[in-house]
Parts: sequence; structure tokens; C-alpha cells
Amino acid sequence: MPRGLFLAKTLLLISGLLFNVSILASDAETIATEPTPNSDSSSAAISPNVVGDLNTDENNVVPVETVHGLSLYDSPELEADFPYFPHVNPQAPKGGTITHTAVGSSFDSTNPFIIRGTPVTGISQIYDTLMASNPNEPFSLYGLLAEGVRLDPDREWIEFDLRPEARFQDGEPVTAYDVVFSLNLLREEGNPFYASYYAGVEEAIALNEHQVRFTFNDTQSRELPLIIAQLPILPRHYWEPREFTSPTLAAHPGSGPYRISEIDPGRRIVYHRDEDYWGKDLPVNIGRYNIDRIIYDYYRDRDIAWEAFKAGLTDFRTDARASTWAIGYNFPAYEEGLVKRLTVPDVNPSMMQAFVFNLRKEKFQDPRVREALSLTFDFPWLNTNIFYGTYQRTESFFQNSEMEATGLPSEAELALLEPFREELIASHGSDRLFTQPLPIDQPIELRERLRKALDLLREAGYRVEDGILVNQQTGRPLSLEVLLYDSGLERVVQPMLRNMARLGVQTSLRIVDINQYLNRQRNYDYDIVISHFPQSNNPGNEQRDFWTSEAAEAPQSRNRMALAHPAVDALVEEIISAHGREELDTATRALDRVLRWGFYVIPHYHSGETRIAIWDKFGYPEPFPKYAMDLDAWWVDTDREAELQRRQRGR
Repeated sequence: MPRGLFLAKTLLLISGLLFNVSILASDAETIATEPTPNSDSSSAAISPNVVGDLNTDENNVVPVETVHGLSLYDSPELEADFPYFPHVNPQAPKGGTITHTAVGSSFDSTNPFIIRGTPVTGISQIYDTLMASNPNEPFSLYGLLAEGVRLDPDREWIEFDLRPEARFQDGEPVTAYDVVFSLNLLREEGNPFYASYYAGVEEAIALNEHQVRFTFNDTQSRELPLIIAQLPILPRHYWEPREFTSPTLAAHPGSGPYRISEIDPGRRIVYHRDEDYWGKDLPVNIGRYNIDRIIYDYYRDRDIAWEAFKAGLTDFRTDARASTWAIGYNFPAYEEGLVKRLTVPDVNPSMMQAFVFNLRKEKFQDPRVREALSLTFDFPWLNTNIFYGTYQRTESFFQNSEMEATGLPSEAELALLEPFREELIASHGSDRLFTQPLPIDQPIELRERLRKALDLLREAGYRVEDGILVNQQTGRPLSLEVLLYDSGLERVVQPMLRNMARLGVQTSLRIVDINQYLNRQRNYDYDIVISHFPQSNNPGNEQRDFWTSEAAEAPQSRNRMALAHPAVDALVEEIISAHGREELDTATRALDRVLRWGFYVIPHYHSGETRIAIWDKFGYPEPFPKYAMDLDAWWVDTDREAELQRRQRGR
């Protein structure tokens, strides 16, 4: 259960481990990313409601109002005295258990913030942040650990007033010193993602025990103050004497609504609702965190996990396999009405899931080779024969949003691209980026696609000898390996490899265990892997980790293709510093155009919805919130749960 939209954006983007492990073993679009739309204004809006004393700057001249919420769009919808989020059931009963399925992985660490180890699923539930998101608003935050916030009008600093009653799960108070410690620890010893994500923060200063100030060296990033507001706060007294960079299976304390109660390494993790949770009566928490036990059971094989769900061993699943959703629900429990299916429309840009070329390998340096290999992916055949016609081909990195590039570049896009015209023509092998419209016009029929692919490979200096495609200069065959950790996508990979083989490419598919997969991924020891690039409605600092030169060689970054291009670096900074919706859309379209004409990935497909199957024991708010389903607001009907258990025992 995600602890808010921003925390998900922070925690899940850290290393790619948590959602790579549970998502890539599917054949479909996966869970929606966190919605964070942009603003038309040049600074984060603040609510006018005063909840604390007025602060002044260091010259005691300009008063800065203490407010209860922050927003990137106008001001927060909810007043300072709101009793609870509008979508929740404030009388939701407590109790019961929800058992999730974690597929395709194991775990060996309860520390998700470091580069080493495989972190356990669901660990974000033990952490509180300074502020919390409202799933019914696109980009607003309200006080959690912090009861008040002050944002400098010039965006040079932000201050938070911590709640004196805030406590970690071992009873120790949460102080400003823990906040400072958390930022420094994550940036200095945590996953390298943090150094990039919080790069705009100059320093954190504890003004006193309950007040903390962050000063910024980047006053252009409109998202940065809200990113800082979602910093996960770690207990200094616990971590300071310990080795933070080493994996651990300890049930370490957080300050959130759940605590770790059971750890079976690689098999199961159980979280218990903390009945003494310090923040249970806060407006952002009323009607939420209702389920007593949250269990994640690990299955290495997706088919076994499916059988476990049908047997009632797990009771919640996101169904990302088209064939299962189309024809798989014919088992007795579903026919008897004991299992329900829900579809939740996605309101965010459709996620780019794709085969990613490792540009560190010389054979993938030529864009003609990448384009040729991309043509071997026969989506129409897959959609008809495997996916039951349920998907659409993904083309854009910002698909189904106003940020998607279409047609020819606009004058505003050209203004961003022209300074890099020579570099772009050199790296892309032509000026098509400037002269040809998007989407890219490619043959639909497979025979024509393969004919064009072979022409491109010949242009790139390859020829076919005895059925093998070889480089004319080196005499070496073009060979590649697709690396997977689970067999779930084998049926998608194999048809593409067969088409490549028709061109003379030597191909192989390697399926390894999750630990070997993660180690090879961290060491960039692969030709092609499957990755995904979730986008919110307000792209920001996380784009540095996806595309920039700095991230290309950073350990465990999301820049899996090792893209390093000055135009891309500049466009990412344009996105982060955009002063309004129009500027943001222009920068994302320009970036989208550069990425698509570079053929750095072979895009997959998307469905536009999230498919969920549950055993019928849950209650949930209806309608679902606009920007997230908010599982934290669900509850268990314990009478119905007991009835289902009795029926299962009687089978």
C-alpha cells in the first residue's frame, strides 16, 4: 500500500528493485504511477490558512506565513480545519488481514534505501514523511509529521514545524535532528539516486528540536519543496551506531502506521497495524490504515502465484496478464461470487515499458542497428494471438498526455532543439528529428518490416554470410542476449528473437534467478533488459535518473540504456525548471522527440487501466479517488472474512 503519491515517487524510483521485481514478470502495463501535475504558476502555491506563528527572514523584514498545506496548482483544496480526506470512510472498521502476492523475487533486506541487497516489498508502510498527499488532488500535500510549513517567496528555503507528539515505534520522539540526519544519510550513504533527487538542497539545519530548515541551491525547480516534504524520516538514534550500507533483516523502527511483525527471509513479510501509532487521529490518517495485518507472500513463479490466489492463499492481486484476465476466471470461487474483479482507469500517462538496449555495447551504438532491431517486434501478432486484442502499442514516453510529441516540432520545441542540431544529427544519423513528424511511420506488415530492417543493417555495414549477419569490417556476427529473471515474458521475447534470427542475428534468451539478475543489472552486464519508465503528470527531478549523462554510469540508476547526450541533459533541466504548464509541455515534447528518434528502446504496449482481482471480503471508498486508488483507505469485513475462511476449510 503506497504511503501517498510523493512517497511512492520517491521510494519506488530509488532503485527500481521493488517494482522491477513485481512488475516486469507480467505481459501488460503495470500499476499507475503517482499523479503529480504541473502548475501554470512559477512557484508552489500555499494555503492562506495560518496554523502557527509568522516567521521572518534573517533580516527580520519579510514575514512568511505558516500554512497547513502546499500545492503546485493554485492552493490546496482542503482548508486547515479539514477533518479527513473526502474520499475516506471515517467510520471504517479496523481489523482483518490482506495477503498480497510478490512474484518473481525474494528479499534479503529490510533497508530499501541502499544499493546492496534486495529490499522487501511494502516497507514504505513503516515510514512517515513531513507531509502527506491527498489522492483526490493532483499535487497537494498536507501536514503529517509537520503541522506547519513556511516556503520562502523566493524559494530559497523551506521550514517545517514538527508535531511535538510525533514518535518512532520504539517510543523515541521524532525531532528536527532526525530530519537533518535522514537527508544527510540518504545522500551520503544511500542509493546514488538520492544524491541526484535531492541535488537542489544546499543543506538541512535544525533550528531547534521541532523546527527544521532546508536551504536550496536550485530555486528553479518548482517541485523541489514538495519533494523535500516527502522525505522519509529515519530514526537517528537507531541508525547512527549501525552500518547503514549493509543489508539487514532487522525489524527496525519507523514512525508510520505499520510495524514489521514477522520476517521469513525470501518467503514472507508481515506488517501489523500499530495500535499506538502516534498519528492515527490526524486528519490525513482518519479512515485510513484500517487493516490489522498486511502480508506479502513471495512466489518465484507467476503461475504458482495464480494458483495460490485461486485457492484463497492470497486475496488481492493486480492481474497484469491478458490471457488470465480474458479466460482465466472460470474457477469455482469466482463462479460462486467469492472473487470479484475491478478495473480502475489510469489517469496518468501510460507507462513506457520496453526492451532497453545497453549503449555501453559497441554493437548498439549505431542508431540504424537499433531501429532495425526495433522493427522485429511484431505487436499486431502478439496482440491478436496472445493478448486477446486488449492492448495498444506504446509509442511515446509520455503516452496519452499533452506532453506527448506529435507531428513536426513546434517553434517552441525547435528553440530548445536548435542549439544541439549538430550533435543530434550526428547521434541520430539523420535530421529526421527536425523534418519528419511523429508518430514514426513504419511498415505494418511483418514482411515489409523485416525487409526495411535488413536494409538498415546493410547500411550500417552488415551482410549476411551463410545465414549469419556479420559486420563487414570486423567479420564478427551480430549477436545479442535478452536477460530476464522470470519466464512470464518469455512468450513475448521469443517471437521477436525468431524474427531477428530471420535477419541472421544470433540471439539467445537467458533467464536467471532474481539475485543474479539484479547483480548483472547493477553491473550493467547485459545486452537487452526489460525496463519501464513511469511518468506522472508533472515530471520533475526523477528525470535526471532516467536519462542524464551523470546517471549513465551511476550504480543502479534508472538510465539502463546508458544514454549520455548534451541535448537530453539540457532538456531534463528545462523540464525541472519549467515555470508553467506550457513550458513543461514544450520541454517534455522535445525530450520525447529526441528519445523516440534515437530508438534507444523497443516499446511494449499498454491497456489504459489497472485490473484487480480480490476475494470478496473488502470494503473500499467509492468512487475511487481521482489520482490513486488509495488501498490505505480499504478495510476488511471481518464477518465476511470469517465466512470465507470457513468455506475454504470445508472444501
